[in-house]
Amino acid sequence: MNSSKVLIALVVVILATISLSAQQSTVANSEPPLKEENPPLGIHWAKGVLPLGLATASGDMLYNGGDIMPTAVTGAIFWGTSWASSTFRGDKVTGLDLWYTGFNGSNYAKASDEYTGLNNDQVSSSTSYIGHFIDTSSAPRHAPRTSTINTEVCNVLTAYGVTPVTNGYYAVYVDSKRGGAGYCAWHSWGICNGTNVQFAFSFNLDGDAGCDPRDTSGLHSQGLAALANVSGHELSEARTDPRGAGWFDSAGAENGDKCAWTFGAPLVSFSNGSEWKIQGEWSNQAFDGTYTGTDTVYPNSSGQDGCLAGAK
Repeated sequence: MNSSKVLIALVVVILATISLSAQQSTVANSEPPLKEENPPLGIHWAKGVLPLGLATASGDMLYNGGDIMPTAVTGAIFWGTSWASSTFRGDKVTGLDLWYTGFNGSNYAKASDEYTGLNNDQVSSSTSYIGHFIDTSSAPRHAPRTSTINTEVCNVLTAYGVTPVTNGYYAVYVDSKRGGAGYCAWHSWGICNGTNVQFAFSFNLDGDAGCDPRDTSGLHSQGLAALANVSGHELSEARTDPRGAGWFDSAGAENGDKCAWTFGAPLVSFSNGSEWKIQGEWSNQAFDGTYTGTDTVYPNSSGQDGCLAGAK
């Protein structure tokens, strides 16, 4: 091959590499993380972005032979340089402290109590909140991989001297906006120091219309109200499908997915008296007509009467 042909070949390779890098960059900034050892579960899609398969899914959730979380130890991690600013924090940190504390024993938590696991253990409304942790190092400015969030959870727990537990659920809230990503939050699972753990991820949702539950109560800032709503979605899913083989329907939709962006009550009261505008959670019993509780049953966006409001 003469020198001119070699030069042309090199140019073609370079251009192809640049094109592939650009495509990968676009995917990283607009799509949920893919091809991970542990993929994101229960992706809380922004309004109007729900994939067709999930949008048209119907029927009961099915048990797939894996773990559930009868109880959960919860913690919140606030990651990013902006969390050092009191103006940016606003009511978000103290508000989520209140949210996680009040979730324990709430009627909202009880909306997921019907689901059982391999050894006939059952999801309960018992959760314990260990508090929040702030990491003011730079958070990812794009859609992160689940492994990135797993690493952050492990690093923060180590830095604060917290021993991970197998029923641990650690929610990571970054200060970066979602940009072109079509989702607000997700949950997944991993390992910290040899211990199985569960975790979740959420973007900064301040001013984000696609992830806004439109809480008009005036009790919380818009950013806190949005984080509270996605937190209900993800924690409820992690309790019923913590590691990808729990409860979900034939299209892969978990209990939060099946009731996303629908609300059965103007506000839901938690056990500590705090009130939130928060989506309901799917109940097989409600859908099958066997639910005997006093919670409000209401339809999801597909008109299926299977959502519990969490407000008795």
